Amino acid sequence: MAGFEPWTRERGAEIIAKESGREGATLPILHALQDAFGYIHADSVPMVAEALNLTRAEVHGVVSFYHDFRRTPPGRHVLHLCRAEACQSLGADSLAAHVRARLGVDWHDTTADGAVTLAPVFCLGLCAIGPSAMLDGTPLGRLDNARIDAALERAR
Repeated sequence: MAGFEPWTRERGAEIIAKESGREGATLPILHALQDAFGYIHADSVPMVAEALNLTRAEVHGVVSFYHDFRRTPPGRHVLHLCRAEACQSLGADSLAAHVRARLGVDWHDTTADGAVTLAPVFCLGLCAIGPSAMLDGTPLGRLDNARIDAALERAR
């Protein structure tokens, strides 16, 4: 993944201030924070709550509800594997087991070397070319064990 900024309260406050005037600002702020830092730092939750006159629980609820928000820094590369029914019917479960074993991680975890974070996604819209994945924002289709291994080797 392109390098993320290190978290600082000052930079977080700048992002929150910039986005807080938008209608329905909670999601835009959280997306902007994750775009900048790679994840939603725990210290940003009360900052967002204060800026939007929400409770910390409300902001935490949004962060924990949406699977795309990370609460810990991601690896250098993020692999989203499709878990939707169309991809499952084309072998996604077997592919997922292979990837989890190969990387030695479970869903939402990052490899010990910090190289790859594995995340499930429920439909990439690539149903016709499943099983599919997205590696660092690049869609991959018609995957099998060899193709996913090659993509991971290129990324690492």
